[in-house]
Amino acid sequence: MRNDSRAGTFFLLLPAVAFVTLLFVYPFLYGMLLSFTQAEGHFTFTNYLRFFGDWWERRTILVTLWISLPATLINVALAIPFAYAMRHGYRGEKVITFFLIMPLTLGTVLISEGMLTFMGPKGWLNQILMAVGIAHQPVRFTHNYLGVLISLVIQGFPFAFLMILGYVSGINPNLEKASQMLGATRLQTFLRVLFPLMAPGIAICFCLNFVMAFSVFPSAVLLGEPSGPTRVIAYAAYQWAFEKFDWNMASAISMVMAAIELVVISVALMWRNTIYRGASMVGKG
Repeated sequence: MRNDSRAGTFFLLLPAVAFVTLLFVYPFLYGMLLSFTQAEGHFTFTNYLRFFGDWWERRTILVTLWISLPATLINVALAIPFAYAMRHGYRGEKVITFFLIMPLTLGTVLISEGMLTFMGPKGWLNQILMAVGIAHQPVRFTHNYLGVLISLVIQGFPFAFLMILGYVSGINPNLEKASQMLGATRLQTFLRVLFPLMAPGIAICFCLNFVMAFSVFPSAVLLGEPSGPTRVIAYAAYQWAFEKFDWNMASAISMVMAAIELVVISVALMWRNTIYRGASMVGKG
């Protein structure tokens, strides 16, 4: 009977294991193998030495971090007060939530095209600013760093909001009531009671948002200057793979991306552990 149960569990897990292996594990291992080889197939560190030895390629790390970290911090910082205010629900919550998460349905390219139309030199936003006298000439919102940053905030905020809202809604409200009954103000309750309990959710939200922002590609191309100030590391990998047809170098750049993401995620999780070490106090009680 036990053997039948184990066999049933094995066959239930087999499709999931095969899916993860074929779409994630195998491509990652194959990419790692390519990064340590050249066209002849010999093992070498040449691809990594070429990348870190070339200032033009190496700078893409700082450029991407300069774009992704502020975007991630802005998304999380905006999501926390919105989620906190809507944690218990109120009239009109569904309408507000609908407009907050609408960018999820649009996609990166459509958001970029919309920004070019609305925020371009002849877009509605510039027309309004000049009509009311705030600006005397079109403000450059696109084809620069600002345009890429705004697009990442528009794309990433809904994810951050939904994740933190789901987490903060599960915190036992009796903890908040008990704190206020003991004389704590709302600010003290938030900082000393709720925020530490939200820390695990905030850390996970930060990690996922950072991974999305660090791998930015369409926004950097459509709304930035990919040949200069917004040449991100993902675009560098694209150029080596599809313009220079050097798959080994492109794989090495991808491995560098993965390593940087792992470092930032590790730092975020370490921060979480310094804020709160216990189990999450969730549940409506």
